[in-house]
Amino acid sequence: MESRKIAIVGAGVSGLLACKHCIEKGFDPVVFESESGVGGIWSKTIESTRLQTPKSFYEFSDFAWPPSVKETFPDHNKVMDYLRSYASNFNILPNIKYNTKVLSIDYYSTTGRSHVEDFESSDLWGGSGEAFSPSGKWNLTVQNARDSSAPPEEYQVDFVILCNGTFSGLPNIPDFPENKGPEVFNGVVMHSMEYAALDNEVAAELVHGKRVTVVGSQKSALDVAAEVAKRNGPQHPCVLLFRTAHWMIPEYFVEFTFRGFNRFSEMMVHKPLEGFFQWLLVLLLSPLLWIFSKCVEIFLRLVYPLKKYNMVPSHGFAKHLFSCNTPVTPPNFFDQVKEGSLVLKKSKKFSFCKNGLLVDHDDKKEEASHLLTTDMIIFATGYKTDEKLKNIFSSVFFQKCIISSATPFYRECIHPRIPNLAMLGYASIATMYTIEMNCKWLAHLLAGHFKLPSIREMEGDAIRWEKCRKRYSGLGYKRHCPITLLQIHTNDQICNDIGCNPRRKSWFLAELFAPYGPSDYQYL
Repeated sequence: MESRKIAIVGAGVSGLLACKHCIEKGFDPVVFESESGVGGIWSKTIESTRLQTPKSFYEFSDFAWPPSVKETFPDHNKVMDYLRSYASNFNILPNIKYNTKVLSIDYYSTTGRSHVEDFESSDLWGGSGEAFSPSGKWNLTVQNARDSSAPPEEYQVDFVILCNGTFSGLPNIPDFPENKGPEVFNGVVMHSMEYAALDNEVAAELVHGKRVTVVGSQKSALDVAAEVAKRNGPQHPCVLLFRTAHWMIPEYFVEFTFRGFNRFSEMMVHKPLEGFFQWLLVLLLSPLLWIFSKCVEIFLRLVYPLKKYNMVPSHGFAKHLFSCNTPVTPPNFFDQVKEGSLVLKKSKKFSFCKNGLLVDHDDKKEEASHLLTTDMIIFATGYKTDEKLKNIFSSVFFQKCIISSATPFYRECIHPRIPNLAMLGYASIATMYTIEMNCKWLAHLLAGHFKLPSIREMEGDAIRWEKCRKRYSGLGYKRHCPITLLQIHTNDQICNDIGCNPRRKSWFLAELFAPYGPSDYQYL
């Protein structure tokens, strides 16, 4: 086992977890991290960023938050301290190569074949489901991230674990027609990733006294707009320009929602390969989910002036929950709107001009478009996750595997056609223990405690999950977003693969109605 070489790309939450669990199984992995420290996206974020998951659900199963952290939603500094403590406690730090960027990875045959597509399906994962295929290895090309003139180095390993996440990488900036894009604008255009990477003082100075427009409506857009509005006040109001409204929920409601994720609530959701009686039970109980969704919508309309500011979503709360499109409202968000330091503007499309943006009105009764004068535009429009994932592969075949299929990965981390490789932190909701469950599953697989199904079976499972997710999220479907209300069911599959009891509670009522969290899987 010790002779097997494992490379982990990234030292964020997923990378730290992967390294820790691989070490526990007797491996000596090498973690390649392009930055000078651990933490991933948490090491580069705006000043006001806090957890939007209750800390009891964003916790390592075997390493609790320190008693000094009293808040339910700690800020990013406390999250970083927690991650560093975890890495130090489990002696992960010696395995990390800092300031080392992985430029590309390339799979090569040890049996004389030149292309992986020439292999029979049975050859890819060792012929009988082993994690390590004997027919090939990975070659990693790495470079000093602080010195681009330094010559690249190469490492040969048996298995690669990609932990470069969903919320980083290539910024997603919309395409614009010729002469209507950022090139014609006289001001500053940047992505929220670039803004978050700035020191707090530099970011404050950059936006000071400027008319700033933030484009987007997800969590990062709300946070950046609220922070800019707080810094500039009503004298220089920040504009939040958005195309689609999403249901925003207050922090105190988030904890209530997470405590409702139990086995009983999962009985209201269809699952892949469910039997007739399970299907019938969902049919009988699903009206409760609809009632819950409508009650939440009524509640949010009462606590927030959504209609006044044209922020009532066109879809129900349940669909947004299934689509991972439910951001947490920053503190005092609508107070900032009321005082005039934050302006909300809905528009289906816009284009650039010399002095700002030409914005189409959402209200058809008004003129077709008007000028929104601004000095600075921050795109908080997400990331091109698949592009970042694709670009790390040298093989065009593997690039097509990532881009051409919309289906999720097997157990959210294995692509059946890419041997000796796993992707962690790519398909997960914002709970740390869901990533940890994937890491535990992978560590058991690498240790040979169970074997993978055939490639055809893995692909069939992935397609069934894709259909299930599309059934609930519709047009909001994203490959990297699992069904939130089926997390326990997903963990049950992991427990069954590993060979342990998926029922983690001590008695029947707790098993049915109590929420599941990290502590339930501590000794998995």
